[in-house]
Amino acid sequence: MCRSIKTLRPPAIPEEATEEEVRAAALQFVRKVSGFRAPAAHNQEVFDRAVDEITEATVRLLDGLETRGAVRTP
Repeated sequence: MCRSIKTLRPPAIPEEATEEEVRAAALQFVRKVSGFRAPAAHNQEVFDRAVDEITEATVRLLDGLETRGAVRTP
């Protein structure tokens, strides 16, 4: 979908994704879906809320994934 969104789970990255990496991916997703690189002032709140919600959903997804052969750290 969006080539600038990178895979955020091992083994694609060696360590757990950082908060900044997860938020950057969420921002790229919202930019792609909305068609706005930077929203107008009257759309800023809904744009930011979408980034927050997708960031949270991404964290839940990554926390729930199991990678075969990978060692999970608590």
